[in-house]
Amino acid sequence: MTGYIIRRVLWIFPVLWAITLITFVLMHNVPGGPFEAGETKAGQAGTQAMIAKYHLNDPVFFNWSGCAHVSPDCFSSQYFTYMKNLAKGDLGPDLKNPGLSVNHILAASWKPTVELGILTTLYVLVVGMSLGILAALRKNSVLDYLSVGFATVGASVPNFVLGIMLVLMFATGGFPLIHFKVLPAVGWAKSWTDWKPVVLPVIALGSLPAAYIARLTRASVLEVMNQDYVRTARAKGLREQVVLLRHIVRNAMIPVITLIGPIVAGLVTGSFIIEYFFSIPGIGRTYVQAVLGRDYPMIMATTLLYGLVIAVANLTVDLLYSVTDPRIRYT
Repeated sequence: MTGYIIRRVLWIFPVLWAITLITFVLMHNVPGGPFEAGETKAGQAGTQAMIAKYHLNDPVFFNWSGCAHVSPDCFSSQYFTYMKNLAKGDLGPDLKNPGLSVNHILAASWKPTVELGILTTLYVLVVGMSLGILAALRKNSVLDYLSVGFATVGASVPNFVLGIMLVLMFATGGFPLIHFKVLPAVGWAKSWTDWKPVVLPVIALGSLPAAYIARLTRASVLEVMNQDYVRTARAKGLREQVVLLRHIVRNAMIPVITLIGPIVAGLVTGSFIIEYFFSIPGIGRTYVQAVLGRDYPMIMATTLLYGLVIAVANLTVDLLYSVTDPRIRYT
């Protein structure tokens, strides 16, 4: 197990390098630049000065003019300069906020994103698994039909559409026949007791994956309930609670755990839209603003950060297999 974990952790580094390379190529092939909008304010001379200050006029990958023979001048380019600074932990300057570094801005905006991710994950797991288990145990009942209906609607409505509907229903009172003005439409909680700004973003971001979890949990529990070892456990006289928790739910969780990795990835990418829509001062909103403003260092940093989160989430899911099913071993 230890050797497997070490190998997986070491594989994260080439994955992150590939992310930097692909992102750098795509980013510099998109028309426009970080200072094009600022040229009208600072003038052409001021714009050129900012481009020179941040070395945006250097070659992107290789300085072919300095490569008559192999020398360090060949690598005097934007990409190699960025990678050299990245190895030192320096994510570069924020081009849209002179005087501030990307490290500083990410350090100031990570907390709302982490809180949103944790709360949404809890919402997804608790609501999705609970509805799926209850629907399976009460098959063809009203509860089962309600659970399937929630899963169908939740899987059909994109998070940004659901966010608009929730704001209209519970924040602005603009939804037809529904006029509740009980929750704020924008912002984020300043403390754990300030729960109202959290409700709408968490529901908007988590309803789609919760629907998938509910459907998968229901199908998995129904399949496990028909297995021979479940009938044997009941024939031995074990309490129904023990049969449910130890034999049914535990074995039914393996397919659900498989889905957790993609769900975390979906929560990460979905948070871009939700944070921007609800004006949550997190990394997702910062990322959207960086893309719109062609803020190269911020785009690179946030893409790398999200890539690292997804890689760690996938590793965690793989390790959870052995916890759920002791028969699974990694070598």
